[in-house]
Amino acid sequence: PKVVEAHIAGDVTSFLADQGLSQGDIETFVCHPGGPKVMQAFISALNLKPDALEVTRRSLAELGNLSSASVLMVLQDTMEQIRPPAETLGLMMAMGPGFCSELVLLKW
Repeated sequence: PKVVEAHIAGDVTSFLADQGLSQGDIETFVCHPGGPKVMQAFISALNLKPDALEVTRRSLAELGNLSSASVLMVLQDTMEQIRPPAETLGLMMAMGPGFCSELVLLKW
């Protein structure tokens, strides 16, 4: 969680800037559920609304941490349960070993 809090905001800002975007352009966040503390670190570091990762929380509660596949399950649940409006943007986020962040810009 401490590494997420220290690095994710800068990674997201830089990634989105490369696309000509800012965090305010993102409507939906799809996040790997590393665990409750990691999810809270994402919320804190990115100043997200408390319910922004609700699909991620449910996925962790129902399926647990499925390693790399977890974020894909959250993506599927987001598409089925949230149904983001067409043409809006989402950001899919996962973490890798050491600390690398994987970020994918989504257009619904």
